[in-house]
Amino acid sequence: MSERTEIPTDIADVPVDPAHPVVRPGAYLLELIPMPVADVDRAKAFYTDQAGFVCDVDVTPADGVRIVQLTPPGSYCSISLTTGLPQLQMAAGSQRGLHLVVQDIEAARQELIGRGVEVSETEDLGGVFYAWFADPDGNTWALQHMPWRK
Repeated sequence: MSERTEIPTDIADVPVDPAHPVVRPGAYLLELIPMPVADVDRAKAFYTDQAGFVCDVDVTPADGVRIVQLTPPGSYCSISLTTGLPQLQMAAGSQRGLHLVVQDIEAARQELIGRGVEVSETEDLGGVFYAWFADPDGNTWALQHMPWRK
C-alpha cells in the first residue's frame, strides 16, 4: 500500500506554510480540483513519478474513503484523487483540458517526456502556445505558455 498522511489530532501540530496565501474574508480561492480516476494508486504514481506533482495528503478518514491531494510544482491549486465520496463521483478520464501555465513550454515538454509522459508537439494558437498530455485514465492536460506573462 502507498505511504499515507498522518492526520494531526491537535491544530497546534499543523505547521504554518508561509508560501500559501491567507484566506481573507470574502475570498474564494480555487485550490482543489477533483480528478476522476479508476485506480488511485496508479494515478498517484503517474502524477508524482512522471508528472512531477507533490503528494501533499494521502488519508483514509473513514472506512472506504481515501483522499489523495497532489500539487503541480509551484502551484497553489491541487488535484484530488478520491474514493468513497459520492459527491465527487465522475467517470474516470472525464476531466478535460486543465491548464498548467509554464514559462518555457519546450523545457516543460522535455521534462515530462524525459519522465515518460507522452506530450504532443507545441501548437501556436494565435500567440498562445499549447502542448497536450493525458494521464493513464485519459484525463487531459494542457501546458500553456503566454509569452507576455512573466
